[in-house]
Amino acid sequence: MSEVKLLISILAPEVCETMGKICAELNVPLLLQLRARGTATRSMRELLGIESTERRVAFAVVGDKQAAEVIRAQRRQLYIDAPGCGVTVTVPIKSVGGGRTLAYLGGNEEKKAPELNFDCELIYAVAAEGHSDEVMDAARSAGARGGTVLHAKGTGIEGAEKFFGVSLAREREIVMIVVSAARKAAVMRGILEKAGPSTETEAIVFSLPVSDTAGFAVAGDE
Repeated sequence: MSEVKLLISILAPEVCETMGKICAELNVPLLLQLRARGTATRSMRELLGIESTERRVAFAVVGDKQAAEVIRAQRRQLYIDAPGCGVTVTVPIKSVGGGRTLAYLGGNEEKKAPELNFDCELIYAVAAEGHSDEVMDAARSAGARGGTVLHAKGTGIEGAEKFFGVSLAREREIVMIVVSAARKAAVMRGILEKAGPSTETEAIVFSLPVSDTAGFAVAGDE
């Protein structure tokens, strides 16, 4: 049984279409792309032959086998190992909100969340554009304090509309919320009940383990 992972790739804008095709060919169910900017100095860009600092951050939910296949395809088609061509990492997903979501993200692999124990967790909710307030209202009602909203566009996920009855291949909002591990289940349950896939908000929710935090108090620690 494969563990669920979040694959994060930082890529040049011109290769994003190829990245989408790779994920579609490998039946990766959820791919989101965000605009970003690299921080390489001008001298470093000249050394590596990079003309622009503009980047895209691609998030994909994968299993162990899919992660290896995506990275292998990136090496073959995007030359990911060459300097300046991008970076890819994977992060274990601690839990997935709802059986339907887990079944959808499972794709062709039977997946499970890994057994990881951390004091804090990052809740990651992918919602319809303009509905981040509903996600945060639901999260706050379950004890969360605040979150961060990112704007993204879904690609390569044609099966989502048939599975959930909604389209993820359009503008989306990603809400990231850090909570204590003890409060995570209640916050995820609150989001699913009030802003889940069966609502207008259409939120898909999962969580990631957080090993270190700094600069804020976590809800539930008082």
